[in-house]
Amino acid sequence: MLFSITLFRKTTFNDIIEKIKLKEEDMKTKLKYKAKKIKIVFFDIDDTLRVKETGFIPESIKVVFKQLREKGILTGIASGRGIFGVVPEIRDLDPDFFVTLNGAYVENRKGEVIAKTVIPQECVESYISWTKEVGIEYGLVGSHEAALSVRNPMISSAIDIIYPDLAVNPDFYQDHEIYQMWTFEDVGDSLQLPEDLAESLRMVRWHEHSSDVVPKEGSKAAGVAKVVEHLGFKPENVLVFGDGLNDLELFDYAGLSIAMGVSHEELQKKADFVTKTVEEDGIFDALEQLGMVEKELTFPQLHLDEVQGPIAKIKTNHGELKIQLFPDQAPKTVANFIALSKDGYYDGVIFHRVIKDFMIQGGDPTGTGMGGESIYGERFEDEFSPELYNIRGALSMANAGPNTNGSQFFIVQNSSLPYSTKELTRGGWPKPIAEVYASKGGTPHLDRRHTVFGQLVDEASYEVLDKIAAVETASMDKPLEDVVIETIEVID
Repeated sequence: MLFSITLFRKTTFNDIIEKIKLKEEDMKTKLKYKAKKIKIVFFDIDDTLRVKETGFIPESIKVVFKQLREKGILTGIASGRGIFGVVPEIRDLDPDFFVTLNGAYVENRKGEVIAKTVIPQECVESYISWTKEVGIEYGLVGSHEAALSVRNPMISSAIDIIYPDLAVNPDFYQDHEIYQMWTFEDVGDSLQLPEDLAESLRMVRWHEHSSDVVPKEGSKAAGVAKVVEHLGFKPENVLVFGDGLNDLELFDYAGLSIAMGVSHEELQKKADFVTKTVEEDGIFDALEQLGMVEKELTFPQLHLDEVQGPIAKIKTNHGELKIQLFPDQAPKTVANFIALSKDGYYDGVIFHRVIKDFMIQGGDPTGTGMGGESIYGERFEDEFSPELYNIRGALSMANAGPNTNGSQFFIVQNSSLPYSTKELTRGGWPKPIAEVYASKGGTPHLDRRHTVFGQLVDEASYEVLDKIAAVETASMDKPLEDVVIETIEVID
């Protein structure tokens, strides 16, 4: 009876886990479907595109803007900042639209005004009178500049990281249109606008000592809606990224909303998806999962002079094979090979299988092709990278099927294929790799079947490779005279 109950509980638990997995997969499918409708993507700036405190912007952001543009998807900034607070690094991304000041002022990339919401002067004057009554300071924000009522350490601690060196001009509103105002105080969330001002204005807290004061109906969502209307799009065509409370209305409006990994809890509740942090390439990761961007492949085998990493020197009785290893693409495989090499595991081991115009294979201490073990104590999984291929000179793992890697490896020697670049590209190989296969040879049929983790680096090594491949062999393609690995030196 106890066994039956235990089995039942285990089955029920497994069923629950399976249902959760299916639900997650169903959610991803729905989000990908939504993503296919996206025509424009809006990004908040602080702690979304860049880290507010340090100014750090990941390199992946440039890739995001480039690839979205190539796909015909427009981009925009949706920020509480004014256009004058958009840092040069963000401008260099060349967004199509700037929804600034929490939606109150909207420009296109040419500087043409799409929409603006000016706070009436009498409302500004009433606000200033109220700040004086309650004993707090204020800021006034125009379309392209802003000013402070006074300057003190508390105000500087809040505003300087966004707008350094703002002027003190309490009467700024008299000769500038005002789109947004600030409170500066140490009151916190207990501060509330009086009823008469609350009819036309609202506060959005963004700092422990400051709130944005914006038109009651104004928001990032209102500004983005003006762009959408201008373009003839629909809300379902809009994807937004954000992290703060001033993104709440925007998340309600957009067809697809993604919160950053350090975003406000209330925003995460509204999000379709919560991604990683800025430092973790959260924007790229989310868009990649949605199928809207792809990782830019580098193909290190084609640019060995730019690769940094360990070098292996396989010293044989026929000469030396110098190989660049790729731990970034195949970390577990490279770690296994390096550890075995440094332990002397391969010393005295033969290349037991040599097939001219194909490859040379070794790494089995038994010399039969049936032995060898990994440092992990068991067979380990394949590591297929979209950046590595079995081109001529590639170092790959030999195996007995999927995820059966041990100690054996081979080096591709084939120098001629009957396929053209065009044929290989049509077959799904990236064009740069297809060109190398067509011109220099390799074994494309082994891609995604054997883990590539290294590449011969110089002509002398290729000469040794061809010399070994040309030796006379007997049955089972074993050389008549042993081709011996004397030792493998690894230069970290």
